[in-house]
Amino acid sequence: MSTTSEAVPVEIITARDVPLGGPRAMTVHRTLPQRRRSLIGAWCFCDHYGPDHVAATGGMDVAPHPHTGLQTVTWLFTGEIRHDDAQDVHAVVRPGEVNLMTAGAGTCHSEVSTEETDILHGVQLWTVLPEDARHGPRRFDHHVPDTVSFDGGEALVFLGSLLGETSPVHTFTPLVGAEIRLDPGASVDLVVDPGFEHGVLVDTGRITLEGTPVARTEIGYAGTGASTLHLVNTGDLQARLILLGGE
Repeated sequence: MSTTSEAVPVEIITARDVPLGGPRAMTVHRTLPQRRRSLIGAWCFCDHYGPDHVAATGGMDVAPHPHTGLQTVTWLFTGEIRHDDAQDVHAVVRPGEVNLMTAGAGTCHSEVSTEETDILHGVQLWTVLPEDARHGPRRFDHHVPDTVSFDGGEALVFLGSLLGETSPVHTFTPLVGAEIRLDPGASVDLVVDPGFEHGVLVDTGRITLEGTPVARTEIGYAGTGASTLHLVNTGDLQARLILLGGE
């Protein structure tokens, strides 16, 4: 797919390494929030982790903790996480399945990698709720998106709309979230909402966004005004990306 669009400037958001848990804690690469940029649309938090050898680090072991006024979005590439919350929801998060918890006026949950998990790899995301929803009811959504193929790759759209696919998961502001896999040497022009700002997190591969290289664990940020985002895999291996966007 190819369309013509004036390129928007790309800002590189680098990650800082943060230990998650105790002395044998796994390390996460945190790109949001930062002083220079705290939000991409309503996306307010992005932790990228793995591939993490659970036997060496203990994996994910996040004790019960509270949230209010936001949604937590868990997306995995490898491994499993057990989610338990105060709404009496007990779920196992698996690769390619999105779990979204709406905290609303307040809830509590824990996240622990399962005993069957050898390698843990994925992203933990949050969205901030608007004022008219932040004190509302709690809820939990689970969705398994279909794979959408395009020339040069494929995608899993877990929130919002992209590539002709729309997720049924409810959000309280317009958002998009998708895993994109781009073949070696391939390029794609993603048709996007020009009212959105977007971030492209690189998990694997060598990528350029609008001609700007974006390294692994970095986010390439593009502000509003773009009707397409031009991505190129300049490497010889498949690239995997997370696209985040919102108004």
